[in-house]
Amino acid sequence: MRIFDPHIHMTSRTTDDYRAMHAAGVRCVVEPAFWLGQPRTSVGSFVDYFDGLLGWEPFRAARFGIAHHCAIALNPKEANDPRCAGVLDLLPRYLAKDAVVAVGEIGFDAMTAAEEKAFARQLELAAAEGLPALVHTPHRDKAAGTAASLELVAASGIDPGLVVLDHLNELTVAQVAGSGCWMGFSLYPDTKMDPARMVAVLREYGTERMLVNSAADWGDSDPLLTRAAGEAMLAAGFTEDDVDQVLWRNPVAFYGQSGRLRTAPPEGVPDGPALYEGNSVQRGPR
Repeated sequence: MRIFDPHIHMTSRTTDDYRAMHAAGVRCVVEPAFWLGQPRTSVGSFVDYFDGLLGWEPFRAARFGIAHHCAIALNPKEANDPRCAGVLDLLPRYLAKDAVVAVGEIGFDAMTAAEEKAFARQLELAAAEGLPALVHTPHRDKAAGTAASLELVAASGIDPGLVVLDHLNELTVAQVAGSGCWMGFSLYPDTKMDPARMVAVLREYGTERMLVNSAADWGDSDPLLTRAAGEAMLAAGFTEDDVDQVLWRNPVAFYGQSGRLRTAPPEGVPDGPALYEGNSVQRGPR
């Protein structure tokens, strides 16, 4: 079983996670930019974070046989902090980097005016750069947030085939299914979706334009739930080809639209992040 996790926050995970993921079949990941876990104090915090997503994390993943890509953005939660507003001006220079395959996470968290402004601006940047956009649907009032997200996507003029609405569930998938956008589902141990519920959605809506991820992060999450979803699909009567489509070919097709995707790490990874310095905005001492 080959697995591409299209949404996982490896900055918050350990090398043991990388080892276990490779053993489970994970060979490729996309790490969207997300919040620090506590309020940032300056735009410079984002600079260091983005540079890490472009330099250190791809090197760390490659040592375990996993190709790492990232999505860069001002995420919805931090869009509400005026100290972070300057990040929007930094994004164009990061979105031009080879390791960046999408703009994300963008979208709504608390459905504020500041979030809507950042969301709309970043959809413009995605369209201008020809990059896919990964949209976070809010954890609270999800149906209204999903509807508002679809309205903003439509108003932006971006090709809906370049957009995935993530963190969907049984109640919101129907809103997205006919929109032309991709449908993303995050599997968690106790919240969001689980493998059995994911199988039920796939039975009803099919395997086209479906992305299944672990969204593993700082909290109670599991980077191996993509594998569990594949096993649940097989147990429910889906074919190996169905599993391959959902866990590999779909994310390859979605992020492949960036023209930057590579599905295997480079060979001969050096003992340090030197291989990826060309993608880094700032070059410091090694």
